Amino acid sequence: MTRQEATHTQRIPLNRDRVLRAAVALADAIGIEALSMRRLAQELDVVPMALYKHVANKEELLDGMVDAVVGEVDPPGADPDWQRVVRDRILSARRVLLRHPWAARVIESRSGPTPAVLAYLDSMAGTFRGGGLSADLTHHVMHAMGSRLLGFSQELFDTSASSGPPDPALAAVYPHIAELAATAAHDGGPTVGGGCDDQFEFAFALDLLLNGFEALRRQGWTSTRTT
Repeated sequence: MTRQEATHTQRIPLNRDRVLRAAVALADAIGIEALSMRRLAQELDVVPMALYKHVANKEELLDGMVDAVVGEVDPPGADPDWQRVVRDRILSARRVLLRHPWAARVIESRSGPTPAVLAYLDSMAGTFRGGGLSADLTHHVMHAMGSRLLGFSQELFDTSASSGPPDPALAAVYPHIAELAATAAHDGGPTVGGGCDDQFEFAFALDLLLNGFEALRRQGWTSTRTT
């Protein structure tokens, strides 16, 4: 590259999209903890104050990064089977979060849903409604799904460091937990946010939930029904 070409490249004006895309790429490379406005400015070869024309502060930057990542999720398919549409889209969201391992933590840290997250959740709710679920059932389905709608789930404990047979002393006190630990056969596959969240476990729970929702739909379930 000639000096003239290099100068032209450096003078490409910043815009919000370029700032956010650079921030996402930088977080992928160095981790979200190391990301700072100063470090991002260095990456873009600008002074830090130049960034504040496009993002007001670090929190707004993180919000925008979340929206950029969620924007990578596949749009809903045209399949008439609502369960398949939901499943495919959630697994797409999971693949996106695996490409950006920091994103799940940032999503959880937001004080409220960002515009792209709101649009995504609205679209998912529309898929449930289009599949015949009542507004009442859809409301409870969205709560039941929680973060799984965005491709990750929060486990009770981080078991990623666990290996080998359970401690005999602990097994004597907690026999059922020891039994589960001894029979667990996680494939060591990719996780989102660490813990026992490999692909099989995630898809297994997702299918259980979707099948359960469909069963409730067929029953005409309502939250006001008395038992």
